[in-house]
Amino acid sequence: MPGLRDTVKKAFYLGVGLVSYAGDKASSTIGELRQQAQKLADEMVERGEITAEEARKLVDEMLASAQQQVSPPKSPKKKTPSEPRLIEISDEDSSPEDDENVNDLRNQVNSLQEELRRLQQD
Repeated sequence: MPGLRDTVKKAFYLGVGLVSYAGDKASSTIGELRQQAQKLADEMVERGEITAEEARKLVDEMLASAQQQVSPPKSPKKKTPSEPRLIEISDEDSSPEDDENVNDLRNQVNSLQEELRRLQQD
């Protein structure tokens, strides 16, 4: 299955690219927000509505609020297994047709496990 390896690589690179793009987009959006908030605060200081210190705090609060909305809530990290879990197939109450299906599935699982081991070695 040489095509599977290429597909997995492409999917991985697509994921990395999407994460990178999202990070760049979020950074540019936060930068634009900072500029707009600073401009608004400067205008309010010029009109005498707030002091320079209050303007700085306002800008910081706006940015912190925006970053909290962009960032997903942090949840406790779940331990992910390093290998797939083992699934046993029970042969109880089976018919001859079921036995053939079970054997086919076992062969498929074995071939997939071999492919996974080979991919992990590369």
